[in-house]
Amino acid sequence: MGWISEEAISQFQEIIDNAKHIVFFWWAWVSTESWIPDFRSKDGLYNQHDIQFDDYQPEYLLSNACLYEEPEVFFEYYRQKLDCRNIKPNITHKKLADWEMQWRNICIITQNIDGLHQKAWSKRVLEIHGTTQRVYCDKCWKQFNPDILYTSKERVPHCSCWGMLRPDVTLYWEQLPSNAWNESISALQNADLLILWGTSLAVYPANSLIHFFRGRHFVIINKDATPQDNYAELVFHNKLWEVFTKIS
Repeated sequence: MGWISEEAISQFQEIIDNAKHIVFFWWAWVSTESWIPDFRSKDGLYNQHDIQFDDYQPEYLLSNACLYEEPEVFFEYYRQKLDCRNIKPNITHKKLADWEMQWRNICIITQNIDGLHQKAWSKRVLEIHGTTQRVYCDKCWKQFNPDILYTSKERVPHCSCWGMLRPDVTLYWEQLPSNAWNESISALQNADLLILWGTSLAVYPANSLIHFFRGRHFVIINKDATPQDNYAELVFHNKLWEVFTKIS
């Protein structure tokens, strides 16, 4: 467990206690504490060498091009690497849900696609990269239980209209969902506290969202330094649970 000064925790506690509108901007590492690998770290999906997929660039395997040009490859990779059905929320997911139930005005903006915030019973979650928890037909738009992508006996699952079923996830070379994006901008513009966690701020356009924040308090919790550290009121170079277990 990394060292954290009591003074910093006390200051963070005071900021949270007095905040009226809080935005949590969560990136992939919040889910790594539920043992879901991220994408770009040394142990992430992009650095896992698998003979079956070694001939492909990792970004291609999660792209619109792969889905429509080589759908059998896409769905095999998806089933092997992105199955979150048995993953449980961790202490961070549960803490945020608890705060929300205490009538705090909280909004969670996340790049994660695993649906763990909803499993922990958080209500206002803006998924700017979509979610694996929704599946639809790309022809008639009918919604399906997300388990069908894993239980279907078809290598490429189809609807009765013969449209292809797909996860409601923003793939490479697809636009981000406009509703979630616009709601995120509005939430950031109205927040007085922004808590950013688990990012190198390397992914565009999601990293540009933080520039819409105009509030007073900006806190970063991240294992490594970020380009925004000098602009934050508080910076914790710790794991998220190390900080959150000290906040009441």
